[in-house]
Amino acid sequence: MIKVLVVEDSPVVREFLIHILSSDPDITVIATAGDGAEALAAVRRQKPDVITMDIHMPKLNGLEATRLIMETDPIPVVIVSGSEDPSEIATTFDALDAGALAVLRRPASIGHPDHTATAMDMIQTVRLMSEVKVIRRWPRMRAITAIPRRPSLMSARESAKISIVAIGASTGGPPALEVILAALPKTFPVPVLIVQHMSAGFITGFAQWLRNSSRLPVHVATHGELLLPGHVYIAPDEYQMKVEREGTIALARDAREHGLRPSISYLFRSVADVYGCNSAAGLLTGMGRDGANELRLLKEHGAVTFAQDKESSVVHGMPGEAIKLNAATLVLPLEKIAAALTNLVNDRERLKRDA
Repeated sequence: MIKVLVVEDSPVVREFLIHILSSDPDITVIATAGDGAEALAAVRRQKPDVITMDIHMPKLNGLEATRLIMETDPIPVVIVSGSEDPSEIATTFDALDAGALAVLRRPASIGHPDHTATAMDMIQTVRLMSEVKVIRRWPRMRAITAIPRRPSLMSARESAKISIVAIGASTGGPPALEVILAALPKTFPVPVLIVQHMSAGFITGFAQWLRNSSRLPVHVATHGELLLPGHVYIAPDEYQMKVEREGTIALARDAREHGLRPSISYLFRSVADVYGCNSAAGLLTGMGRDGANELRLLKEHGAVTFAQDKESSVVHGMPGEAIKLNAATLVLPLEKIAAALTNLVNDRERLKRDA
């Protein structure tokens, strides 16, 4: 049985979450808490396998409770938010910096058309997070040290001419992306496209959260948008995102891939087709195998490909699958990915100047 602690200040919402979780025969709610202080006591007393955590609570909020739990009794934490305000949603991502594994929207009420799907999403997330035994936290890289020169990248490719970077991430991805984007210089000369698997309703807040630390402009992508150098584009909810030969973004309600929309595989195929050897692409921490085969396709097209290493990943599913397929030109710890990308695009700019 998966033992869950439900932390929520509203008694009505608390009972609602208990009802949903208890519908799974493999999940049992062993305790509840109405605020962060009660949650800390329950963790010490009950030793749950997973915690669902509200953010806005009296006495001790969910962010501080998560931080203290991760410092004392590390347990997988899933943030469950009922807010629809992008600015408030953005603050929930600070809990991921504190060590939480995932952020979910509170399931829709019983009778709502989305109730079954959102309830199953919560159950599946709790089940998956219960399997994560090691929870890693990464330091914020606000102060960026000098980027090391050429860290063995030219052994991967002698004359990189990178025109675009594409990145896919899932579980553990938000703080990993924050680290990478915070470390990229404001002069980064190519566009960065991102697919981050995330519950619907959080992408706008996620982009706003990333803007707090990124030196590059961060956007939620729009259909027909022209790709600009040094800008970051995040795939929106419920749309597949691809690039087109005119240097623009196309969004479509095309079929889900690996059960996902947006899908990393969908983006990577278009990058391989349009940019081929003039691209860099990589997979970060996350469950599943979305994008792994397509990363191999990119490598076969001459792109520089990378995968986050196991030690710095919360879950090594997607990057691990890519490594098994020999799809990654480079296997890198999180803290070295930004330097690698910067060196690759600087080589491109150097080649342009020398031409």
